[in-house]
Amino acid sequence: MKIKKIADFLNSLFLGERLRARTLRSLVFAVVSFGGTNFLRLASNLILTRLLFPEAFGLMAMVQVVMVGLEMISDTGVRTSIVQNRRGDEPSFLNTAWSIQIARGVLLWLIVLLISNPVAQFYEQPMLVQLLPIAGMVAILKGFESTKLATADRKLAMGRMTILELVSQTFGILMMIVLAIWTQSVWALVVGGLFGAILKMILSHTYLPGPNNRLQWDVTAFHEIFHFGKYIFVASLAGFLVIHADRVILGKFVSLTELAVYNIGFFLASVPMMMSYQLGTKILLPLYSAILRGPDLANKRKAMLARAGLTSAMLAFALLLGLAGDWLIRLLYLPAYHLAGPIMVLLSLAYMPVIAITAYGSLLLANGDSRSFTFMAIVSAAVKSLFLFVGISNFGVIGAIAAPPLATVMVYPLTAWFVHRHGGWNPRLDLAFFAFILAAGALTLWINDTAIAQVLAGVAD
Repeated sequence: MKIKKIADFLNSLFLGERLRARTLRSLVFAVVSFGGTNFLRLASNLILTRLLFPEAFGLMAMVQVVMVGLEMISDTGVRTSIVQNRRGDEPSFLNTAWSIQIARGVLLWLIVLLISNPVAQFYEQPMLVQLLPIAGMVAILKGFESTKLATADRKLAMGRMTILELVSQTFGILMMIVLAIWTQSVWALVVGGLFGAILKMILSHTYLPGPNNRLQWDVTAFHEIFHFGKYIFVASLAGFLVIHADRVILGKFVSLTELAVYNIGFFLASVPMMMSYQLGTKILLPLYSAILRGPDLANKRKAMLARAGLTSAMLAFALLLGLAGDWLIRLLYLPAYHLAGPIMVLLSLAYMPVIAITAYGSLLLANGDSRSFTFMAIVSAAVKSLFLFVGISNFGVIGAIAAPPLATVMVYPLTAWFVHRHGGWNPRLDLAFFAFILAAGALTLWINDTAIAQVLAGVAD
C-alpha cells in the first residue's frame, strides 16, 4: 500500500511538471500566434483602408462580420469535444468528428445561400447577394480541415499550429492586397479570404503530425459528440451575437462610412478580449481538462492561478490600449478614420468586464457542462442584443459602446451560480478585477476627456 501511494505521488508530481512545461510552451506559442495574427490583420487593414474608400471599407466590414460568424458557427463543438472527451485520441472518434464537421460546413453554406437575399434587402446593399455565397464557401473549407488541429489543442502542442496559422493568413492577406490593387472593390477581401482558407485546409492535413482522417461513422462516438456539441452549436450562435451584434445592428442604423470607422476602433480595442477567448480555448480549456483527467484534483487550484494570471495580463493590456488609443489611431490612419481613436478608447473600457469573466466558460466546458455554458451564452446574447438594439436605435455609436459592460454586469450572477456548482467561482478575485476596472476607467476617461467629447459630438478633428 505504501509503495502504491509513493507511486501515485510520483506520478502526480511528474504529471504536474510535464503539464506545467507544456502549458508554458503553449502559452508562448498562443501569444506569438495571436500577436502575429493581429499584426498581420493590422498591416492589411492599414493597406486596405488606403486602397479603398471608406464606404467600400464599410461594406467590407459587413462581409467580414458574416465571415467571422461563419467561422464561429462552423466550430459547433466538434473541436472542443476532441479536446475534452476521454476518447479524443481514438481514430474512430476523430474520423467521426471529421465526418460531422464536413456535413456541418456544407449545411452552413446552404444556409448562407438561402439568407443572402434577405440580408441584402435588410441592409439595402444589393451587392451582398453576390458576396455572401462566395464568402460562405469558407465554411465548407473549414469543414474539411483535419482533426489534427484539435489534437494539437488537446496535447497543448502549439508550435506547428502557430506556423500553420501565420503562413495561411499571410498568404490570404497577400492575395487580398493584390486583388485590392487590381479590382479596387470589396471582392478582394472575399476572394483573398478563400485563398487563405484553402491553404490552411491543405496544411492541416499535410503539415501537422498524426493519423490522416477518413470518412467513418462510429455511432457511439457520434452520440458523445452530439450530446456535448448540441449545446455548443447554440452557444456558438449566441457567442457570435455577444461579440459581433454591435456591427450587425449598426449596419442598419448608420452609414457605411460610420460603420467603417467604428469597425476600426472595434478591431483594435477588442484585441485583449479576443486574446482572452483564444487563451481560454488554447490554454485554459486543455489545462482544466488535463487536470480533471489526472490523478490529483488538488491541482485545480493551479488552474485557478493560471486564470488569475492570464486575466490580469489581458486587463492590463486593455488599459494600455485605452490610454493610448486616440494617439495610436491618429498615428496609423488617414484623417477620415480619426474618430475611430476615441471609439477605441471607450470600447477598450467597455470590454474589460467581459475579459474578467471569460475564463469561466472554459471551466464549464472542461467539466463537460456544455448545457450550462450554452444557457449562459444564450442569456448573454439576448441581454446584450437587447441593450444594443435599444442603445443604437436611440443613441447610435454610444449605445453600441455602453451595451457590453451593462450586459456583463447583468449576467454575472448567473455565471457565478453555474461555475460555483463546479467549485470554480472565485468572488474575491472577481471583486479585485472589477475594482481594477473601475480605477482604470476613471483614469482613462480623465486622460482622454477631449477625445471622448468628439465621440459625443459625432465629429473628428
